Order: sequence, then C-alpha cells, then structure tokens
Amino acid sequence: MPGAFTAPVGRPSRFIVLLLFAVEVPVLVACWSAKGGVGTTVVAASLALTIAGRSPTGAILADLGGDGPAALGLADPTSPGLAGWLAAGSDVPADALRRIEVETEQGLAVLPRGEGRLASHRAALLANLLDVSPRPAVADCGRIRRADSAAGIVAGHARRSILVTRACYLALRHATRAPLKPSVVVVVREPGRALSNGDVESTIGAPVVAVVEVDPAVARAVDAGLLSGRLPRSLGKALAGAT
Repeated sequence: MPGAFTAPVGRPSRFIVLLLFAVEVPVLVACWSAKGGVGTTVVAASLALTIAGRSPTGAILADLGGDGPAALGLADPTSPGLAGWLAAGSDVPADALRRIEVETEQGLAVLPRGEGRLASHRAALLANLLDVSPRPAVADCGRIRRADSAAGIVAGHARRSILVTRACYLALRHATRAPLKPSVVVVVREPGRALSNGDVESTIGAPVVAVVEVDPAVARAVDAGLLSGRLPRSLGKALAGAT
C-alpha cells in the first residue's frame, strides 16, 4: 500500500518514533496575532471545529482572547472561566478545568476566558494540561504583546504555534516585532493585496500553511451566530493545511 510503514529490521526504536509522527495524536495548537483585527478568533474557532469534527474524542477551544463563545454563537458564559482558574492557587485541582467547559453540539468544548486579568503563574500548567489532554486543543491567544503574559506562555508551550496575519505591510511590520516566533503562518488574504505568500514567509521566517480568503459568507455566519452550526466550506477547506 503506498505510504505504508514497514518496520526496519534491527531498528525498532526508530520505527516507533516515525510511527508517532505519522499518527495524529492530541496536541496543543495555539493561534495568535501580532496585530489586532486580523481574524485570529475566527481562524482559531474554525480550526477547533474542523478538528472536533474528525476527532473521535472531540476537541477543546481554550479562549484566552475573550471572543470565542460570541464567534461560535454561544451565550455569554457565567463561570469564572480561565481567568478564575489561572488566578486560583495550587490547591485548585487540575480537573477543575472540566467544570468550566461549555459544550457544543459539534463535539467542541469551549473553555471561556472569564472576567478579569489572566494571571501568568499557572499558564505553563494550563498549556501542559491541554497538551496531554485526550482531546486535541486549540488555544485562541489573541494578540500577544509579551512573551511572559499568560497567552504568550501558552503559545510558547504549544507544539504548533500559528501566527494569523493579513498580507499587508502594517501587519507584517508588527509580526517582525512579535515577542514569539511562530512555527507556521495562516494568512487572511484581502482582495487587491500585492504581497505574496513568499513575501510573508521571507519576512516572518516561517512557512505559510493556509490562506483564508476574506469571504462575506464567513462574516454572515459569525454575525448570525451560525459559525458552529454551519462552518462555511471555504473556511474549512482553507484551514485543512493548518491542522
């Protein structure tokens, strides 16, 4: 069968390593931006929905940006959210995250941001718990200004750090000054922009794995609160390369 693995004789450990990379395992993916208003939340929520749809265990969306539930058409959560969990002391059990989840009908569980400051002293623990969860996790880290912020720490610990950016001079200018270096880039492309994917890659120093065209259908789905129930086909198809 094309693409099938054959275990090399005398090299079992190498085969196991190759197999682990070939099989999709739950990991933490972080979406973030260096400039506001580029579409990070919609990309993160859509990516989480796409993963949840093909994962037998569903998926998690950790909303550190604050707009995840609204983008998905969910009611405003009333729980303390991630802000409350991050601010808690070490006596709060790790499984308390389960108690603040908001379930959707698409197999996606949302960890809402909550009110108040996102304390950073437990952010690394949050990232580790999401990374080893039996469910794949996508963190919407919003705009990151500092690497030592809670969102910056989560994005820094993610196995796949996705910078979401527009293909414009100002957005790329901010990206070059970002406190983190992404592993890959998702470009939200507007009509008429002159900068190519190659320009983005050479400026940021990371490969472009997906291009999301600005689509009125996506805006209508978000405005109507229908993103979680009817993910626009163009969006799901475009983000296939980011997973």
